[in-house]
Amino acid sequence: MSVAAEPIPLTDPSEYRPEKKEESNFRDFRIHAVPERVFLTYQEMHTKQTLEFAKNRLESWTKFNHAEMTIMEAIEALNGLVDESDPDVDFPNSLHAFQTAEAIRKKHPTKEWFQVTGLIHDLGKMMALWGEPQWAVVGDTFPVGCLPDESIVFGLESFSENPDLKNDKLNTKLGIYSENCGLENVTMSWGHDEYLYRVLKANGCSLPEEGLNIIRFHSFYPWHTCGAYRHLCSNKDIEMMKWVNEFNKFDLYSKSPDMPDVESVLPYYNELVEKFCPGKLRW
Repeated sequence: MSVAAEPIPLTDPSEYRPEKKEESNFRDFRIHAVPERVFLTYQEMHTKQTLEFAKNRLESWTKFNHAEMTIMEAIEALNGLVDESDPDVDFPNSLHAFQTAEAIRKKHPTKEWFQVTGLIHDLGKMMALWGEPQWAVVGDTFPVGCLPDESIVFGLESFSENPDLKNDKLNTKLGIYSENCGLENVTMSWGHDEYLYRVLKANGCSLPEEGLNIIRFHSFYPWHTCGAYRHLCSNKDIEMMKWVNEFNKFDLYSKSPDMPDVESVLPYYNELVEKFCPGKLRW
């Protein structure tokens, strides 16, 4: 059973950012400013992420028949993965996990569930180690089954070859959805957010609803950063967005070459993980 989260004490983003990188330089997706790998990943994503594709991948991956491993084993496995969609980092995702968790612990020392959420938030990227192409694992997410918003990375024109845009039922602002239907009733582009959310739910992990929503929507930048898709949101979604935005300050601004001393903090996080996500999980 999930535990309840306390009311959110908001953190001013100016209080936490690495000294070596200015805030305005993060997530700069101007074509001339990012590595080619980033542009190509999003190009494939925006062409191939359709409603049918997302539903098929959800059905396939929620059989949870790929592995049984602990959270800490999964983090170690991510030593072998560099996110091809991220213009801000070129080091393994396992290190970013500890960066994010430690940044949260510094500002929210009593919120253990929040720290664990920071530690595990990208573990859905395990799919890439099991053969899923990175365009279906990493990067910003967006609803499928309706017209993409112009705020999505590289803009609406990047979806020009997506088959759903040629379907009159899927290429309107609402598409297959109804006003304020709630994000829980929206099919998102398939990726690591949705996958890890499903893994945690299936294995009975005890993160509060706020933590689960951070996991599920932290890559939904058009929504939590640009204000898009509000017409699909319920009142609950708007409340949950406060926590997603609080988390984003630590996920984004902790990306720097300065690495935490993983060996020294490992016993602390081993204990927290066993409290919220014990034992081996089905993946």
